[in-house]
Amino acid sequence: MNYLVTGAAGFIGSHLTEALLSRGHTVTGFDNFDSYYQKSVKERNLAIAMKSPNFKLVEGDLRTESDIHALFEANNYDSVIHLAAKAGVRPSIESPKDYFEVNVNGTLNLLEAMRLTGHKKMIFASSSSVYGNNKKTPFSEHDPVDDPISPYAATKKAGELLCKTYHNLYGFDIYALRFFSVYGPRQRPDMGIHKFLSSFMEGKAITMFGDGSSKRDYTYIDDIINGTLKAVERCSGFEIVNLGESKTVSLKSLIDEVRTVTQRDAEIKYLPMQPGDVFETNADIEKAKHLLDYSPKTDIKKGLKAHFDYLNTFQ
Repeated sequence: MNYLVTGAAGFIGSHLTEALLSRGHTVTGFDNFDSYYQKSVKERNLAIAMKSPNFKLVEGDLRTESDIHALFEANNYDSVIHLAAKAGVRPSIESPKDYFEVNVNGTLNLLEAMRLTGHKKMIFASSSSVYGNNKKTPFSEHDPVDDPISPYAATKKAGELLCKTYHNLYGFDIYALRFFSVYGPRQRPDMGIHKFLSSFMEGKAITMFGDGSSKRDYTYIDDIINGTLKAVERCSGFEIVNLGESKTVSLKSLIDEVRTVTQRDAEIKYLPMQPGDVFETNADIEKAKHLLDYSPKTDIKKGLKAHFDYLNTFQ
């Protein structure tokens, strides 16, 4: 099978690319190496994939229609796995236009290129952020998601709607996967777990936003990859599916676990909750279990240890 993975040099994209290659598939990776964090980090993410004769890296931008169309003119893909996006809730509040240009217009460019070349199968990376401050937990795919609290969340909801439109109009098969707080080796440097582990390891102070009672459904990267691979195999029609651990961990408890894993301590600076941050995320994964045989295996203790061991290789 031949796959196109957008955002292939990123955290999830690089892991997924390796998983597809290990199964004997051919992968074209598409990435613009956005300056949100260092290009060298993304290049390191792809180090294993670059050694495979079945992998080809194409550097380009979702906002540039010619870059997208060139991909489909030269290849016939069995499926497109669309992970590329401008990430981050807080930065989206500062630069909402950039987020809409990449996450919404870029997704539209991709869907149009697929339509024009007869490609009709996509996995779309959505986010738990679309639920906003949903009062009902755990979050179900049937819950209303019309109250986003960040431009990033709004772009992911818009992406889902575009995908549903192309399913309705043109018969595309698309699964929109709502990822919940993914962590593990290669996690983006700006993400909480990466920052906490690094700060504890280096003896630097960390920042706690709020009183530590906010909760996240942290999901280990291997579980996300397994769920995504099942989605690639089974994608038919249009579905929205939560991929999470289905357990919550408070911010205070997470920091305690980081302290245990690193066997070190760090000063904690307390600040108010930040605009755009939700208080709790919690995935109802019954649909994923039924549709994808999804079953997360890695709890927070085991996942943090694996993440810590990875970071230690760079010390």
